[in-house]
Amino acid sequence: MKMRNALPHLATGLLVMAGTLTLASQAAADYPERRIDAVVPWGAGGSTDNMARSLTPHAEAILGTDIVINNRPGGTGVIGTNVVRTRPSNGYSLLYGAENAQLYPVLELAEFDYGALHPVSLIGQGIVLIVAPTEKTWNDFGDLLAEAHTKPGELRMGDAGAGGLPSTVLAMLNAVDEMDVRSVTFGGDGPAITAMLGNHLDFMPMALASAQEQIRAGKLKALTVLSTEPVEQLPEVPLITEFLPEMESYLPWGPFWGAYVHKDTPDDIKATLENAYAEAIAQDEFQAFLTRNGATSLNLQGEEAAEFLSRWQSVTAWAMEDAGSAKVSPESLGIPRP
Repeated sequence: MKMRNALPHLATGLLVMAGTLTLASQAAADYPERRIDAVVPWGAGGSTDNMARSLTPHAEAILGTDIVINNRPGGTGVIGTNVVRTRPSNGYSLLYGAENAQLYPVLELAEFDYGALHPVSLIGQGIVLIVAPTEKTWNDFGDLLAEAHTKPGELRMGDAGAGGLPSTVLAMLNAVDEMDVRSVTFGGDGPAITAMLGNHLDFMPMALASAQEQIRAGKLKALTVLSTEPVEQLPEVPLITEFLPEMESYLPWGPFWGAYVHKDTPDDIKATLENAYAEAIAQDEFQAFLTRNGATSLNLQGEEAAEFLSRWQSVTAWAMEDAGSAKVSPESLGIPRP
């Protein structure tokens, strides 16, 4: 008798489940039915924001919907990244993020990294230089390194705080050599460049996108590029491996941009977004934007994107550990040594 009474309830439950699955499948098939909200976890006018606003119109045209960008700066990107991480996994919240999240656990800024999200696409990667005021007598990075060795603790390096590009590059350098310098922290590349031009800083690692205007104007000079191959924009600048061959194990390396959604977003919606962004990134106009801004195209999705994120995190976290600047051991976090 009990089994007979249970059968109608079981049938009803199965019908409800089937209906729910049908509605979810239909929602994915109709995606996007409304606007998509995109979060940039940095302020307006920065490199990530500029990239997002250049790429978004191409993605909108392909997806057939509006993508509304909101700036949610703070906490080295933690605040804005966490907004998307904690919103519903329906594909209507998108993150345009930089590389910083891969270092959050190592620097004790947050307990999550990009493993908490799904990479729709890794968009492009910045070219990294070490620059100095033109008035400096150094001809290249070898001269800077030699002076740093003879004057430990005296040279002033522009910095952007823990996990920023300059401190990460310094950690890599100290993982293969010894470069004892004074870090002077600024709120962004703009104020740091002003300080260099005013002779308040001696050098700074930074992205080509930030330095190229002053290099063209003859006010800054590039001492080296963090690459194993010459870069198209500055083919005459010597490679870091000419001075520190051991750096090759950390390269290629540089800041990067990506688009992400909640990791539990339905697979059909993930695929729709991945295909749209792959096509948008490949547009000639956006490729020209990357070149103008000293970056190279990545356009990675799926397993390639996951492998890139894993390797970047491994290389960077262990460089920081070897230099003594990691707050949490990568080994304890399960990050393999490269």
